[in-house]
Amino acid sequence: MFSSTGSEFSSLNASLRVKVFTESDSRFVDEVLGPNDGTDLCISTHIHRLEFGALSEGNIPVLILKEGASRSRGRDAQRNNILAAKVVTETIRTTLGPEGMDKMLVAGMGDVVITNDGATIMKELDVQHPAAKMLVEVAKSQDNEVGDGTTTAVVLAGELLSKAERLLDQEVHPTIIVDGYKKASEKALEILNGLAIPIQADDETALKRIAVTSMETKATVGTSSHLASLATKAISQIVEERDGKKIADIDRVKVLKKKGESMDQSELVKGIVVDKEVSHPQMPKVVKGAKIALLNAKLEIEKTEFDAKININSPDQIKSFLDEEETMLREMSEKISKSGANVVFCEKGIDDLVLHFLSKKNIMAIKNISSNDMEKLAKATGATILASTKDVSQDALGEAKLVEEVKIGDDKLVYVRDCKDPRAVTVVIRGGSEHVVDEAERSFHDALCVVRNAVEDQKIVAGGGAPEAETAKQLREYAVKVGGREQLAIEAYAEALEAIPLTLAENAGLDPIDIMVELRSKHSEPDHKWYGVQVKTGKIADMLADNVVEPLRVKLQVVKSATEAASMLLRIDDVVSSKGAKESGPPMPPGGGMPGGMGGMGGMPPGMM
Repeated sequence: MFSSTGSEFSSLNASLRVKVFTESDSRFVDEVLGPNDGTDLCISTHIHRLEFGALSEGNIPVLILKEGASRSRGRDAQRNNILAAKVVTETIRTTLGPEGMDKMLVAGMGDVVITNDGATIMKELDVQHPAAKMLVEVAKSQDNEVGDGTTTAVVLAGELLSKAERLLDQEVHPTIIVDGYKKASEKALEILNGLAIPIQADDETALKRIAVTSMETKATVGTSSHLASLATKAISQIVEERDGKKIADIDRVKVLKKKGESMDQSELVKGIVVDKEVSHPQMPKVVKGAKIALLNAKLEIEKTEFDAKININSPDQIKSFLDEEETMLREMSEKISKSGANVVFCEKGIDDLVLHFLSKKNIMAIKNISSNDMEKLAKATGATILASTKDVSQDALGEAKLVEEVKIGDDKLVYVRDCKDPRAVTVVIRGGSEHVVDEAERSFHDALCVVRNAVEDQKIVAGGGAPEAETAKQLREYAVKVGGREQLAIEAYAEALEAIPLTLAENAGLDPIDIMVELRSKHSEPDHKWYGVQVKTGKIADMLADNVVEPLRVKLQVVKSATEAASMLLRIDDVVSSKGAKESGPPMPPGGGMPGGMGGMGGMPPGMM
């Protein structure tokens, strides 16, 4: 707030003195900043309140921050931020890896979520501390960018801050730590890119291994192979090439949850499943060789946007009015029928009379389809979404081998199966309970994301903490070349990376010290760069040989997001919070007493006590 020269207050043309008061100690410290003419600038720092001001002639300070504001600065601010981040990290650390534990999160309304998915846990936590919120943002960005590795990113960010705290205790300046972390992260990205193994985008075996590795860490471990196969086939179906690059948009994979059966009964539909039923009981429930029309128009009489009044003088006029409405509705159904369509999906409503006419022509119709489903139906069937029945033609129709209504539990759904070269597909997730289905959907989303990453980048690395251990080893060698105090920060970064295999070992009930000693020993030998923690056997093993593989993109994003979050928190040395209690009236002047104009209360009237 104040410079050492007092330039902000040069208009006072006076000496400035800083007096620091505390509630526990009446002593004060005067620091003379210039020739003293008796003018004092007083900064009073209380345990629960911060006041900036200057003493007027009447010795009444002029307050700048409102009562209730608080401030922490210097090492206290850094320690508080680091502590908050470490608490969040410890919350989800135990969920990392195949042997990680689950968390039960109970919302205020009593809703229960059981998961070990880092992104879901961080999203459900109602975090209040501003530094802790930054780690929540790390998890969100990791999930949005690559869809997996959220727990790893948060654990790494927490470890980076923990290691930085030790350096701060050794009087290493935060700026030096941040610069060292920046150099270490750039080198880590370079090392990881050098370690990456190229794969083919159409190598379904390798893609399935990636999906299985992702799902092995979730509650779907028993059926991970089946769901991984569905994820691989779904991505392979929607991938397309643009400007020589493979692109897979996972929004084209519709995931539909339905409670019942088991996860083994989950299926991939080469088409779209619509959570609607056939709109008329007399319509066919199964249509083979479907010709599909997609309409974004109301199949009913349009109501005027203004009030209309019609004067009718005879019953014949009423009849002709109603007959005209029926004729218009009949024409709508005739246009659909003449185009050759035998299935109609309408985004808006369909009049009962139109449904009747369509059922007589043996045409299946489904109304009130969501716009997302309409877009996916267009991608899957090759149909064109039309804004009017006038535009319905054979060229605008889509195709599917089979459209049928299926009943699952109490719900009826319409399956559009076996479309010709569909660019949108549906995966129906089944499970014994609502919690199982929800967790299976979260796991399946992660599997879709990692397969997409592998298809687009065509680069993978081994899992089990192997790339982190190898990167840490090479960073230590790099730190020696850098030298200076930044060497300490780079070595701390390497130690933080080793927290990933260390946590995997701890969560599997293994001795972390023995595991780390053995892991470092293996990585010191040539051609042992893929050795990591094999939690199933409790030993160090070649993770690539064990088919534990992950997309390179996930590891790169973990390093980027964790480093950025840690660096930003380390740069903070002053936290001013103005979240004071809301005051209903004007602030109380120092020294007590009522504000001017309030007068005295006099005394309470009888009966008010």
